[in-house]
Amino acid sequence: MDFVSGKILTDMGLKSGYIAFENRKIVEIGKGNPPNKPNCKGLIVPSFVNAHTHIGDSFIKEKEIDLPKNIEDLVAPPNGLKHKLLREVSDEDIIQGMIKSIDIMIKNGTRYFCDFRENGILGISQLKAALNSLKISSIILSRPDTLVYDKNELNLLLKNSDGIAVSSISDWEYSELQKVVKDTKIKKKIFALHASERIRENIDDILDLKPNFLVHMIKASESDFTRVKENEIPIVICPRANSFYGLIPNFKLLKKFNINLLLGTDNAMLNSPDILEEINYLRSISKDFSTIDLFYMTTFNARKALNLDCDILGPNSKADFVVLNEKSFQPIFVSVW
Repeated sequence: MDFVSGKILTDMGLKSGYIAFENRKIVEIGKGNPPNKPNCKGLIVPSFVNAHTHIGDSFIKEKEIDLPKNIEDLVAPPNGLKHKLLREVSDEDIIQGMIKSIDIMIKNGTRYFCDFRENGILGISQLKAALNSLKISSIILSRPDTLVYDKNELNLLLKNSDGIAVSSISDWEYSELQKVVKDTKIKKKIFALHASERIRENIDDILDLKPNFLVHMIKASESDFTRVKENEIPIVICPRANSFYGLIPNFKLLKKFNINLLLGTDNAMLNSPDILEEINYLRSISKDFSTIDLFYMTTFNARKALNLDCDILGPNSKADFVVLNEKSFQPIFVSVW
């Protein structure tokens, strides 16, 4: 039997003690010191959830291209630079880039990642090829190949993914997007979207689509956050990616309204998909959130919002945790899943 000890993150805050585990199962959670010498001592947290990624563009980072800092020029479909590069590159380059990004996530203790998958059914196939045999789980949110509703295409996407995620309501004819959402909800799948990232978008139009969660909300107003809170919609923030465009989330309003926040690393062409780097960056630019807040965003909050396994760090649950250095937040032990 193995042991780790230190401060354990629970859904009731931090508690000092130890975890005994064997054969990938937690056998005991105790107070004080463990009966035998622990493998390591530090901050013990559930494995991480990276709530927003685009790992299909990982290959772009290796090209060392001078990327435009205008959101539309870089990522807006269908003619943003990213989409042009995705159309030009080989499947193998995309898949190999994904594998490298997934390897980074595994090493830093990420157990799940939620990917906004471009390129229709091809994009889904590329991600599934990259995931083959790797010990990580992905929530795959696919995207139609064009900005037009196609029932046959949508049925195919929904059959092969966990739901649909679109770039924004500004990119679509709203009536077309409503058809996409209707089919997604009929299939009881996830619908999510980027919202108010570069411009403020109509919050009523956004919420009428009944999204499971929103991403960014950089340009949202105080009244927009009021409406989001009333509807209990989680928001994923990605501060490192936002900073590339000279943007910053309104941390004070997010904190004021006690929004259910998740954390994501966004485009792999901009940043490493290392959720610990995202946590460290956020705590370096904002004092609005406590250490516990930051780790809740990437563990309990994210699991609940994405309907993932929440039976964690309890007796007889999976040994699914990471031990971090309490000062640097760097992993010193990652349990094997």
